[in-house]
Amino acid sequence: MSRISSLLPVLAAVAAAMAAAAMVNSYYAFVLGQIALLAIVGIGLNVLIGLSGQMSFGHAGLYALGAYAVAILTARLGLSFWIAWPLGAVAAAAVGALLAVPALRLKGPYLAMVTIAFGLIVEHGLVELKGLTGGQNGILDIAAPHLGPIVLDGRGLAMLGVAVAGVLYVAYAALSAGPWGAGLRAVRDSEVAAASIGIDATVVRTTAFAVSAGLAGLAGGLFAPMAGFVTPQTFGLTQSILFVLVVVIGGTGSRLGPILGAIVVGLLPELLSSFEAYRILVFGALLLVVLWLAAEGLVGLWGAKPQAGEPIDSGRPLAEVLSVRSRRALEAEGLGMAFGGVKAVDGVSFILPPGRVTALIGPNGAGKSTVMNMLSGFYAPTQGRALLGGAALPAGAACQVARAGVARTYQTSQVFEGLSVEDNVAIACRKGQLGGVLDGPKRLAAERALARDLLAACGFAGDPCALAAGLAHVDRRLVEIARALAADPDVLLLDEPAAGLSKADKARLGQLLRAVADCGIAVGLIEHDMGLVMGVSDHVVVLSAGARIAEGAPAAVQADERVREAYLGAAPAVAAAHEAPRGPRGRDALRVVGLGAGYGAAPVLNGVELEVRQGEAVALLGANGAGKSTLMKVVSGLHPAGAGQVVFEGVVINDLAPDDRVRKGVVLSPEGRQVFPELTVADNIRLGAFLDGRDLEVRKTAVLERFPKLATLLDRRAGLLSGGEQQMLALARALMSQPRILLLDEPSLGLAPKVIAEMFASFRRLRDEGMTLLIVDQMAGQALSVSDRAYVIADGQVVAQGAAADLAGDETLARAYLGI
Repeated sequence: MSRISSLLPVLAAVAAAMAAAAMVNSYYAFVLGQIALLAIVGIGLNVLIGLSGQMSFGHAGLYALGAYAVAILTARLGLSFWIAWPLGAVAAAAVGALLAVPALRLKGPYLAMVTIAFGLIVEHGLVELKGLTGGQNGILDIAAPHLGPIVLDGRGLAMLGVAVAGVLYVAYAALSAGPWGAGLRAVRDSEVAAASIGIDATVVRTTAFAVSAGLAGLAGGLFAPMAGFVTPQTFGLTQSILFVLVVVIGGTGSRLGPILGAIVVGLLPELLSSFEAYRILVFGALLLVVLWLAAEGLVGLWGAKPQAGEPIDSGRPLAEVLSVRSRRALEAEGLGMAFGGVKAVDGVSFILPPGRVTALIGPNGAGKSTVMNMLSGFYAPTQGRALLGGAALPAGAACQVARAGVARTYQTSQVFEGLSVEDNVAIACRKGQLGGVLDGPKRLAAERALARDLLAACGFAGDPCALAAGLAHVDRRLVEIARALAADPDVLLLDEPAAGLSKADKARLGQLLRAVADCGIAVGLIEHDMGLVMGVSDHVVVLSAGARIAEGAPAAVQADERVREAYLGAAPAVAAAHEAPRGPRGRDALRVVGLGAGYGAAPVLNGVELEVRQGEAVALLGANGAGKSTLMKVVSGLHPAGAGQVVFEGVVINDLAPDDRVRKGVVLSPEGRQVFPELTVADNIRLGAFLDGRDLEVRKTAVLERFPKLATLLDRRAGLLSGGEQQMLALARALMSQPRILLLDEPSLGLAPKVIAEMFASFRRLRDEGMTLLIVDQMAGQALSVSDRAYVIADGQVVAQGAAADLAGDETLARAYLGI
């Protein structure tokens, strides 16, 4: 009864509009009919813009296709309007599906430009095809259609337009509230996450374009007999802009938006008829006013908010929510992946058996995420294959792999922010099969009930009706896991699920992963929190430089010397570097006092204290996620300190902007090198002296003498350099800023062993020349080999400090990296 009662206001409004069309004179009936046509096109564009997030400024061309199809088929070929009208809509939908092809590769302004070009092609094509379209003169004297013995004059056509707009409004409401609406929003918010629950973005985007184009053609087919003629000038770019304004002014993505927008865009010219020449200017001003008052359009002026639901109570355990069935193992068989000439993964094999937690660990750049992307279908391996239950999975087809039974989560949270929490999970129950637009309410209710049970079993205790965009970090993680489980998978792959979580939340996460495995699901875990990994895993696979170097039970892996060397570096090399201790250093260059920092509600640093003396090299060590890079960002001013002080040469610099810190001599060489890829090597180097251009050429000559290879590459774009060359360039750019302390964040990341050795040799020379260095690097042995002292960080706190030679053999370092 609730669904029927919700339609009563719509039926009343349609009846009132049809009655008005029957009573007013022909001119106002025409105006009402035009408003109905704008609403029809607006509803179609709302599917495209509001639900799927794609933009089109070429809908006037699709509108023209429908109009000319009816005009040619009725006026030239004598077909019935009732045959020509749907044929025109089908033709426009087919062209819209073709127009979706560039939409699969382009986004934003580039897609808009393609649709503008399409509209211009249609407009000028209508002019040039004179024999068919009548050229500039168009097609005149289009007869009014007959409905039996009744001739549909202007009033009748207006009533027909209103009726069609009403039906489409109801259809849009059903589409928006159902699985297709959720699927469209999912692809809009995160195409990657949508693929991981089986949704094919190609199908969804093509469907959105086809539906939107078909409705534009449907409106155009009704416009032809309503106006009595068609000419190319009617379907220009200005008309496409007005169609978009209908959606934006009314409220993008809302149900009533296209109706309200159509009324405004349709009536405003009549109210301002004396300013016809300034129509677009008036609409532009109106758009600015509306968006200033409410970014959601006219619908947003009502301030309607989603209805809050009851918080989820703890319900049934996970074992009672998931289906009881036998599940299959996932096997990596000789997987290899090369990017250009670089082998990221080489011949990796292992098995994820059902009912067990298998961890995949290794230092940065080991190839873990690449392996996970191959297993989940996001990468097609260049060698080997992935097998599920002995059957080969399709390579490079993520949505098909998800439908086969492999679910995953992501290192960076990938919830569908435009959906409610329960709809984030419920949409995954479909396994990518979105079904019909008018799916039965019983199925939808059952999916939402299952979604709530899964959320409760995963530990989510918030409002299931709240938009996912407002969730706290830990809740986003829980929603992602519940969404993955909603597909009832054989395998669950998790990429660093504990990143950013507190100790208590990590403990609850570990219990959840064990509960998932106890349900028979094969769990594959990539995680840098070694305490969590060693505590929850049944089996551990270790990668280094793209190859498997060890596997076994957690305790065996922790004791494996190859694993220790991969994480910590070779201890003898470290000891050798410190056979000749350096003398005492000068006064403090940098002092960090009680430093706290985090991201949102997730704390990362808690009471960190360290000091770096002038002319000293200090290593900052710890596992991924310990807070090392966050500390470097706080010191350089790229992230605010939540507590404590950063003191440089005796002056507190907490309030200084990053550029002011560079002027003082605090210079960061960032993780990932961050060169400017479109600029030449020479320009990148010069930008290092942006704040102080004095003695530019002298400084440039000095850094090129330090890195002679860069002197041969000055005219090459930085984006075309190898990883080692880019790291040289990043260091050269930093040195151009004349640092008094140089912060080096993960300089070895992604580099070959020979290049790493050369890079650290250059750091040793800088240290010997008196440069003050603070080094963060995953290669602990290399970092210690050039350092006087070192600090070890775990869970955002300093857990050990001392001379580099002493820490090289300290078990605290092994505990921090390997969870021993």
